[in-house]
Amino acid sequence: MRNLSARTMLVRQEAHAVVGARIGTTLSIMDSQMAGMEESLSKLRDGLLSASGTGRADGLQEVIEEAFQRFRTGLNSDEAGQFLFAGSQTATAPFAPPSLAACAGVPTVNAFRNDGVTAEARVADGLDLTYGTTASAIGSELFGAFRTLAEAGTIGPAPTPAQITAINEAVSQLNDGLKTLRAAHAENGRRQAQVEDLASRASERTLILEKMVSKNEDADLAEVASQLVQRQTTLEASYALFARLSNLSLINFMR
Repeated sequence: MRNLSARTMLVRQEAHAVVGARIGTTLSIMDSQMAGMEESLSKLRDGLLSASGTGRADGLQEVIEEAFQRFRTGLNSDEAGQFLFAGSQTATAPFAPPSLAACAGVPTVNAFRNDGVTAEARVADGLDLTYGTTASAIGSELFGAFRTLAEAGTIGPAPTPAQITAINEAVSQLNDGLKTLRAAHAENGRRQAQVEDLASRASERTLILEKMVSKNEDADLAEVASQLVQRQTTLEASYALFARLSNLSLINFMR
């Protein structure tokens, strides 16, 4: 019963380790995507601030387009065909607009196709871990900035007063959106650390259980061989004695 219990616990710990490894991979991909979006959006904000302060916007439109595509790619990133930021709708890309121009006039609710469900998995005995986030949770305010810029039209080297106003509004929206994105990024990092710690503990428990099972089940081959020789010798001796006794009779005794 003790061995059966140990083996049951061992199988459970190995299953937790597999789940932990899978979650760790997912969180690593999410971390990479959020870091890339944050870097690109910070660069965009700096470009917008420069244009607002100087009244010159050379190359700004290209920066906006590049940041939008990085934003879109990040939100629609996937792992083995499953969209990471789509909630439970993992078969559908969570962010809909295909281009910056397509953002103009689109309500925020129509830009996202994810639901509000976040993933959950059993990572240790009695511990279910909720992890991940959704495209709308981290991208709604940021999408507002891109919609503002899209509605301002193509921004040339010398922005119009209306475009400067739109740029200032977009900067404010980006500031709010980056706060949300950074908070989600930090939470994702905490989950990564938690999963790594749990995986390490599961590995340690697995080793202990393997040693316990091995101690009770694994044979010492040298000892087994020695015992087999001794028992074989004893058995052969008993056979020989039985053969001698079976040949004895009263006639042989009288002789």
